[in-house]
Amino acid sequence: MGLFDRLKEGLARTRKGFVERVESIFAGKKIDEETLEELEEILITSDIGTKSTAEIVDFLKDKAKKGEIKDSGSVKEYLKEEMVSLLGSSQPLVLFGEKPFVILAVGVNGVGKTTTIGKLASRFISEGHSVILAAGDTFRAAAIEQLEIWAQRTGAQLVKHQSGSDPAAVAFDAIEAAKARGVDVVIVDTAGRLHTKSPLMEELKKVRRVIDKAMPGAPHETLLVVDATTGQNALRQAQMFNEAIGVTGIALAKLDGTAKGGIVFAIRKEFGIPVRLIGIGEGVDDLRDFEPKEFVEALFS
Repeated sequence: MGLFDRLKEGLARTRKGFVERVESIFAGKKIDEETLEELEEILITSDIGTKSTAEIVDFLKDKAKKGEIKDSGSVKEYLKEEMVSLLGSSQPLVLFGEKPFVILAVGVNGVGKTTTIGKLASRFISEGHSVILAAGDTFRAAAIEQLEIWAQRTGAQLVKHQSGSDPAAVAFDAIEAAKARGVDVVIVDTAGRLHTKSPLMEELKKVRRVIDKAMPGAPHETLLVVDATTGQNALRQAQMFNEAIGVTGIALAKLDGTAKGGIVFAIRKEFGIPVRLIGIGEGVDDLRDFEPKEFVEALFS
């Protein structure tokens, strides 16, 4: 199966919950205030977010007034056009600057953060880069073990301390090791106890400060991993982490198991944070660069 087909398959539930409902509204009906209100309801319940929804509906109302929308087919085309426009251009995760390139990976427990880190390490290594994984989730012994398995599986190096030790010290040691060994990329895992607990955010701020001490200007990417299946909760997490430490990119995991793929629009519109990566399956190769046009195309295919 090709990559686009895999993406289509991953978005099947979102498509069912969204596109098929949109088609049913406009089938054989004229495009008027009533049908556009129904569309608005579907957009909001598909987790596309209030700001994005308002923008899409206003755009379609304007097109309808000008007589440019004649039937359900043209509604779909304009809807696609506006959704691509909302997501902006593709902004993949690109390495830059002097080595090591430091990625701080954050997110609450259970979103697929460690798996995303492992898949990202696998990608960098397959591209010829050397990688150190820093086991900064020292609160859970299982998280350290999980990262160790990914390091063995991908050929990445691992820097870890004992369970319960200072996460900032792990990050610092990993960057120092990378500088000494000429390693290209450091990916720092972090704890993910619930985002409503302020000590976690304070801990992350400290890790961030220590990373900047070890390498001024780092982390070069603060990547928030969110679970697509949680819908609006993912939006709240993006807000909390962004306010605390400044998120520069989103990795949207578990997009294959959800009807809530619309959350990418809400995150982009509410915070202006680019979605860099999407997880559309369990395989190592199922972590993909987020391509807005391809995403919308797959959604409607």
